[in-house]
Amino acid sequence: MTDNALELTGKTVAILAEDGYQELELHYPRLRLIEAGARVEVIGTGKDRYTSEKGYGVDADRSAADADPDRYDAVVIPGGMAPDRMRRDAAMVDFVRRMDEQEKPVAWICHAGWMAVSADIVRGKRATSFESIRDDMVNAGADWVDEEVVVDGHLISSRTPPDLPAFCRAILRALAD
Repeated sequence: MTDNALELTGKTVAILAEDGYQELELHYPRLRLIEAGARVEVIGTGKDRYTSEKGYGVDADRSAADADPDRYDAVVIPGGMAPDRMRRDAAMVDFVRRMDEQEKPVAWICHAGWMAVSADIVRGKRATSFESIRDDMVNAGADWVDEEVVVDGHLISSRTPPDLPAFCRAILRALAD
């Protein structure tokens, strides 16, 4: 990928947050997207600030209830235990579903596959996740594979933090198209 392909000025990406997020899975894509020129907004479930598994904080720009999917070019969903909280918020699940309906890139890593399951967007799609939620993904209709990054149309998925470089490259490519 050339530096020209990394120019994402004019693109706006939502990154979802809730308490218990995995810090690398939120901050690494956020910084890579900002570096490439994208505007990144943190979307939460209603609080002003969220804390990672290790105590790192991130401020929310808006709640999912106030986020209009038409304003965003992609959504990134970090893992950790946050997706178990995210999926309990109807507005957040609806946001992901609506991004999928518009065929905008929906990217998740690790346990964030739970959000894809709750949004019912994996049926008949090739995807990956952290191995412990494989059964959830398969039961939701996904063709689960054990690969560092899986791209099926506008859906992008990865397994764990070591996969972040490949995950971010796939997100950047999807937004550059």
